[in-house]
Amino acid sequence: MRPLESHRRVIGLGNAWRGDDAAGLACLAALRGRVPADVALIDSDGDPAALLEQLSGAALVYLIDACRSGDLPGTVHRVDVAHHPLCLPNGATSSHGLGLATALELARTFGQVPAQCQVFAIEAGDFTLGAPLGAAVRTAVERLAQEIQCRLSPPRPARSGSEV
Repeated sequence: MRPLESHRRVIGLGNAWRGDDAAGLACLAALRGRVPADVALIDSDGDPAALLEQLSGAALVYLIDACRSGDLPGTVHRVDVAHHPLCLPNGATSSHGLGLATALELARTFGQVPAQCQVFAIEAGDFTLGAPLGAAVRTAVERLAQEIQCRLSPPRPARSGSEV
């Protein structure tokens, strides 16, 4: 299945060469092989036109990006943007702020915001070129990947007591 044929998508935004800015991409990497086959995992550099296309036709989208608000690195902000503009807490900005916010508002204007659309913004500490992902952000990425995996995977049927 091609990514844009899937109605469930996880879009990770980031720059792999700028430290904690790679949080969205790292979360996608952690999800590979852990979500159902009908879920598209899409890397994005935050370009508004590309994001608009990636949102189009989807029923559910999770967007993962780094942000900076002054909270501790690794803090995860969750924002439901299906019916409201992207507004991160404490005046936080996404590391792709104008790109992500612009794409979401353009999609809203064209009636293309998915019915379920959530931004997960991971508080970053270091955007230095060539820096690795910080420890707190790595931990947040793994926890968020587990959370998203649980949201996207069907619940397992309860086992009866007679099964071994």
